[in-house]
Amino acid sequence: MTHRELRKKYLDFFLESPRNHQVIPSAPIIPENDPTTLFTSSGMQPLIPFLLGEKHPLGQRLTDSQKSFRAQDINEVGDNRHSTFFEMLGNWSLGDYFKNDQLRWFFTFLTKVLKLDPNKLYVTVYEGDQIVPKDTESVEIWKEIYASVGIDAKVVDSPSSNSGTSAKQGRIFLYPASKNWWSRSGEPEKMPPGEPGGPDSEVFFEFTQIPHDPKFGKQCHPNCECGHFLEIGNSVFMQYQKQADGTLTELPNKNVDFGGGLERLIAATENNPDIFQSDLFFPVIELLSRLSGKKYSDPINQPPMRIITDHLKAATFMLAEGLQPGNKQQGYILRRLIRRSVVKMHKLHLQCSTIEAGIQICQVIGQIYSNVYLYPETKEFSNITSTLSEEIKRFEQVLNKGIKLLEKQPVVDGKLAFDLLQTYGFPWELTAELALERGQKIDFGEFQKEFQKHQELSRNTSKGMFKGGLQNHSEVITRLHTATHLLQQTLRDILGDHVRQKGSNITVQRLRFDFTHPKKLTDQEILDIEKIVNLKIKENLRVNMSITELEQALKNSALTVPGVKYPAKVKVYSIGNFSKEVCGGPHVDFTGLLGKFKIIKEEAAGSNSRRIYATLI
Repeated sequence: MTHRELRKKYLDFFLESPRNHQVIPSAPIIPENDPTTLFTSSGMQPLIPFLLGEKHPLGQRLTDSQKSFRAQDINEVGDNRHSTFFEMLGNWSLGDYFKNDQLRWFFTFLTKVLKLDPNKLYVTVYEGDQIVPKDTESVEIWKEIYASVGIDAKVVDSPSSNSGTSAKQGRIFLYPASKNWWSRSGEPEKMPPGEPGGPDSEVFFEFTQIPHDPKFGKQCHPNCECGHFLEIGNSVFMQYQKQADGTLTELPNKNVDFGGGLERLIAATENNPDIFQSDLFFPVIELLSRLSGKKYSDPINQPPMRIITDHLKAATFMLAEGLQPGNKQQGYILRRLIRRSVVKMHKLHLQCSTIEAGIQICQVIGQIYSNVYLYPETKEFSNITSTLSEEIKRFEQVLNKGIKLLEKQPVVDGKLAFDLLQTYGFPWELTAELALERGQKIDFGEFQKEFQKHQELSRNTSKGMFKGGLQNHSEVITRLHTATHLLQQTLRDILGDHVRQKGSNITVQRLRFDFTHPKKLTDQEILDIEKIVNLKIKENLRVNMSITELEQALKNSALTVPGVKYPAKVKVYSIGNFSKEVCGGPHVDFTGLLGKFKIIKEEAAGSNSRRIYATLI
């Protein structure tokens, strides 16, 4: 089954009666108004305000296919099932249906629409603890579902690889919070105040052709890492919200947050445990085989081919959203993906330059997702390949020198690793990986000490990031987001109507706004921009929100972000008679609450694009 077919089947299934969902567009993988994370890593992330009770313009039943990226999986890529970039098929109930409908509908989709054998489906449920009781409701629902297809679903308590309990002894498996509880921060004790979460129920597909590997334990069970089972969907029941005193209270509206990886569902329908053999990846694999003269069927070629395919796919999507390679935050992750791909290309000994290979791979990825998320025939797509080429060229110039230096060293200590980063632009993770491949010792203690001095290079230590909680709706973020509206309209008034938003990012310290403009702003233009924004703040303009049809919003001259797909109904925020935008982010009620607007920096952000950093003081 192709990715286009499966994606359509899923969305159509939830559009149909009696489910009657509304399709919402994928949010960007680079969040605009969430300083707690670098990337959109799940379908629920853009929907947090609505899971907490805010009304969604399209109602209480939603479905989508969300572009997602998980940086924490970079080092896991190389096996047959891990990827950093993926699509998460999702459906949500915002205070509407709950466990009974959700579990039955998903099972119906798997067995009736995708025609999966129910005998190959196993499920997990939350076992409960002193804080939250066992999810007996889900257990009983699953028993009824399996009974309807003639399967006696026995329940297994707390399975593990060394417990002596095998998967063949049960169908419903109970696991602790570490496996069957979902929130953005993890188990209940890790959740910050304000964060929603709840027990979940996962569905696993059994690849009977893969025997259990004893190195993962004596017995196999759904959460075993041997590859015999693959998780293909997770229904999260968002019932609780963490309080300041550490307790969990039930949300007034109980929600369903379902996510199922498109890549993994395709693997299940094809009964093929290698996700890289689906049409979402294999065209790139075939290209790499042609360029290298090496076969994917050879196990030694599989890890580098998978890494290149995944990493350059993720890089292509990041570049498509206007991200530039850099030395901190998202830009650092993008650079790391590209440079790791270049190293793996050298391992394959390609018969062309890595720049040429990178361009061809990017073009193939564009064709895979053509008219879904990417538009390879456009001028904007040529900017993607141009930026990718420049980054590869920059790294190629120093790669061989860095590798030769590494090969000469019996020990890669912290200072050398840091010097490689500073001198050659080697991400520290890449240095560690290359050293380990050569059997060289790594002094992690000194390495970490050196790197700690430059924590801004790490995605986990960026200012304002990863503090947890719903900081995207804090007072500071709300004020900065509202100021971004004033900034865009002011830029259009001063520079011209050609100015359109290309990207936006907000942390608790500042806003960043990327926009179309062919040249550097003059000092006078910057002063004029500050003056007008502060004037509109001083006027204390009212911020009004209305929900309207997208077509009507466009007729009323509401600004949108080019390239973003919007739902049929949208929120429109108007700031007096000065600014009008289609937007879903948080806003203040009056501009007088913002404070003083100050531009910190103005710089280039790619071809015909500029970037402004600003803050409120």
